[in-house]
Amino acid sequence: MLYILIAILMFGVLIALHEFGHFAAAKLCGVKVNEFSIGMGPQVLHTAKGETDYSLRLLPIGGFCAMEGEEEGASTDPRAFPNRPWWQRLIILLGGVFMNFLTGFLIILCLYSANDAFYEPVIADFQPGGQAQTQGIQLGDRIHAVNGHRVYLTEDISFFLGRRGEAKADLVLSRNGKKVELKDFELSVMTNSDGSRWLGLGITTTRVENSLPQVLKTAWLKSVDYVRMVWYSLSELIRGAVGLREMSGPVGIVDMVGQVGEQGAEAAQEAGMSRFLGALLNILSFVSFIAINLAVMNLLPIPALDGGQILFMAINGIYTAATRRKLDPKYLNYVTAAGFACLMALMLLVTVSDILKKFGV
Repeated sequence: MLYILIAILMFGVLIALHEFGHFAAAKLCGVKVNEFSIGMGPQVLHTAKGETDYSLRLLPIGGFCAMEGEEEGASTDPRAFPNRPWWQRLIILLGGVFMNFLTGFLIILCLYSANDAFYEPVIADFQPGGQAQTQGIQLGDRIHAVNGHRVYLTEDISFFLGRRGEAKADLVLSRNGKKVELKDFELSVMTNSDGSRWLGLGITTTRVENSLPQVLKTAWLKSVDYVRMVWYSLSELIRGAVGLREMSGPVGIVDMVGQVGEQGAEAAQEAGMSRFLGALLNILSFVSFIAINLAVMNLLPIPALDGGQILFMAINGIYTAATRRKLDPKYLNYVTAAGFACLMALMLLVTVSDILKKFGV
């Protein structure tokens, strides 16, 4: 039950922050905001300040930012959303995406600030039994790419080696400002302390002490890595490499929250730390990924999402330039309604799939 409440709160806060991004951008651009609400459903608290109503609603599942002319699209108010310059509308639409990405980045930044040190993908030493030194890798080389994928963080190395699942890899090294390519690099069979084996480069990476510039740099690269992971997942979904069973909806994410919480608690207990603190830190790390995931997903050119509205705005601009007329806003409302219905149908299918998986069906 606790993890269910945490998951609901997590989504509620992230969606509310997304809407706050729209709200802040709208205010900065001079757009009239009729209401800004935290939560959905019946009003619990309400106050009016200037032209905007601020409300707290019963259900902690997000919120909304109601701008003048956004729904009906026929307002004559020059401060209505549809009547503002295209660049201001673009800033407002991107405001929610920016806020979600910023939230994820700040969580990562806070978590990383407690680290003693970080590891960069620069060769510090060779592991016993490895073959890296005999295949052209030198101390001080930076792993620039693995199998055609850019390496930002040390964990990227094992991730991209594992994606191909082969005993050989193509590497690009950065050495003295020049790129060195190593084709068909033979991976080494490495053994963990528990006796398990895995394929790796047979190297150790460079430890860098904690500092503010290092924390900022690593947090930014981790955020970029999360964006890339979302795009990889989407590409695999489009290619058919993963199906409905591999997708997770609300039920699946609640299970993930429970899993990452328990993993963090167990790891903390083994290290002599508080189980609660370990679970909290692990869940916060998961929340940062979900926040950045929401930012990327909202940019997709799908009706009902911010990316879909941006696409429609671009189409409208092209149509206006060609015909000197604007598209009727009702068409956007029709397309948005259809897109929303499709998204809800997909969410229902994924939720049913999550429930079936939960019961082993």
